Amino acid sequence: MPREEPNAYSRRLFLQQGVTLASIAGTVPWFVQQSATGMMHPLDSAVSSLAGVPEERILVVVQLGGGNDGLNTVVPYYSDQYRKVRPSIAIGAPGRPNGGAGAALELDQEAGLGLHPQLTGLKSLHDEGLLGVIQGTGYPNPNRSHFTSMDIWHTARHDAKGNGWLGRYFDNTCNGTPDPEGAIAIGGTAPLAMHGDMQKPVSFESEDLFRWLGQDLHASMKSPYDSINRMGMPDDVEPGTQASFLMRTALDAQLSSDRIRKAVAQKTLVNYPNNNGLARQLRLVGAMIRNEMRTRVYYVTLGGFDTHANQLNSHGNRMRQFGEAMKIFQDDLKAQGNDKRVLTMVFSEFGRRVAQNASGGTDHGTAAPMFLVGPMVRPGVLGQHPSLENLDSGDLRHTVDFRSIYASVLEDWLKTPSQAVLGKTYQKAEVFNPEALK
Repeated sequence: MPREEPNAYSRRLFLQQGVTLASIAGTVPWFVQQSATGMMHPLDSAVSSLAGVPEERILVVVQLGGGNDGLNTVVPYYSDQYRKVRPSIAIGAPGRPNGGAGAALELDQEAGLGLHPQLTGLKSLHDEGLLGVIQGTGYPNPNRSHFTSMDIWHTARHDAKGNGWLGRYFDNTCNGTPDPEGAIAIGGTAPLAMHGDMQKPVSFESEDLFRWLGQDLHASMKSPYDSINRMGMPDDVEPGTQASFLMRTALDAQLSSDRIRKAVAQKTLVNYPNNNGLARQLRLVGAMIRNEMRTRVYYVTLGGFDTHANQLNSHGNRMRQFGEAMKIFQDDLKAQGNDKRVLTMVFSEFGRRVAQNASGGTDHGTAAPMFLVGPMVRPGVLGQHPSLENLDSGDLRHTVDFRSIYASVLEDWLKTPSQAVLGKTYQKAEVFNPEALK
């Protein structure tokens, strides 16, 4: 092990296993290697990134966990085959509901495509020219395991090994110094996609929990903790030691905790619904964007898409939450004047099989749509809808490699060479409006 980095293994083990220490916040971020007093870059400085990296641009990633049924999200109502293999769960053509499944919302009349009837929020974004629907995204030799397929999407590697693609993005643009608030995930654990060698994300479920919790155990624990944070790094703590690492982590966590909780304490400019978990997460993201935090990537998740049985109600509820949350979040960004700064990207680890199963649901499949939202995207339906008859063992054949979307996001939006992040060159998908990127 190199002499100058005696505790690299300890740090890595600390991060991977998520050890919770009594001296720091319940969700532990890892920030800079320099001392928290004097050597750490100020939170509002721009020296931690390479020249040309547009730090004013933000990417929000929305993960639909469980494998979203793409065929009932972007509905091919033109297809007789669709109705044949989904007799009880096929959604009807616009104005022609199919029993309890309802009628699709018109998306592209010429192509015969609609949106799930509960996606009224997404339909509004489409009508405003803010929604890009990318059909048939996936990858070669698809894996139908939730965990493996999700890791493939997170790492952008078919072997699902290594750091996350967003973590590698930060590692390639941080100029050797991780950004203390560069990446934030809302949730109990930070997704693999955001982990790099140097950059580690902040992760928290609630702003109330992202703070020093010792005083909740006993009031006497507040004063010592406040004293430590006021005095900064003690002179007798040797740089490069485990004590130094833990002290820096505690100090960095306190700085971010105070800033984040201050940001989300503001009254929002729009009214987010209280009964929508995705909207709650996006409310926090919107508040942090409004507070001009330096965060370049936010990550949120809506689960519950593993619809093996009785799909109509559960999937419809998820569609309502998804569409409603996306619409109110975009309205919030516009009210702030930040909508042109924020690109939102939506994906799921795979779609569902073309035919419904005997339980009124759908099993693990392959290709599914992705969504991009914002004034900078090419609006409308992009790409070719996969054939419902030329199948791969009952599943859709992907028409767009998802890494071509990543390549476009990296190069056109984040202004970063994609080959260094993705490990090879992928042809960029044409998903942005060039005039809006200027």
